[in-house]
Amino acid sequence: MISVTLLGAGNVGTHLFKAIHKSKQVSLKQWYNRSIESISSYKNKVSITDDISTLEEADVYILTVSDDAIADISSQLPFENRLVVHTAGSVNIHNLDKKHKRGVFYPMQSLSKSAEIDFKDVPICIETIDKADYHLLKSLALSLGCPVKKVNSDQRHVLHLAAVFVNNFTNQMYRIAHEITESEATEFDLLKPLIMETARKVQDMSPYMAQTGPAMRGNLKTIKKHLALLKKEQHKDIYNLITQSIQDTHASTPLSNRKS
Repeated sequence: MISVTLLGAGNVGTHLFKAIHKSKQVSLKQWYNRSIESISSYKNKVSITDDISTLEEADVYILTVSDDAIADISSQLPFENRLVVHTAGSVNIHNLDKKHKRGVFYPMQSLSKSAEIDFKDVPICIETIDKADYHLLKSLALSLGCPVKKVNSDQRHVLHLAAVFVNNFTNQMYRIAHEITESEATEFDLLKPLIMETARKVQDMSPYMAQTGPAMRGNLKTIKKHLALLKKEQHKDIYNLITQSIQDTHASTPLSNRKS
């Protein structure tokens, strides 16, 4: 049985609590949060505290705090030579205080408190300084039902950057599309099958091969019509920038071979 203490009660911390609570191979010793009110509703399921000096011994301490707080919290921990990991994609492993055994337990998924998620769909990217710590974190991830990938810092940082493109930036495109459809009382819901199909296609083919649309086809008349319909200059700038990126990417593809 792997014993874990959580520190932090944001999106990642809350979902990790749920996953650990369901696991028969992992025990949650304590849950620390600066504001105990945020985790008071869980007091019948786990020992909660807002006093960092009262932390008990555990196999792994998982920091799910904000990126900027990782170094500070790890330095405040009242012990040394225990395995302390953070869950951030873009924070260096060496930001953790060197008095600890250090690691990264990075869930490669978008996690929101209000959205349920199956942890079999949450790859865990693991980085450690000591080999033995990797095996412990791998066992922890597998006990939660997660796929596991060993990464180094450079790989993790690039994955986090790519995640911003496929998740955060894509979601902002959805928001813009929602605004555009609402401007003419059109249903955004009609676009949802298209959203799902686009996501499904890249499971089986490369994004390069999956590309379609007027920019891909070189359809300048349609592009001009779209730009005329857009009311906000910012939206026009985004449309032009992405259109140019698609055209640059597929410039060597003959027009006759381009998809509709």
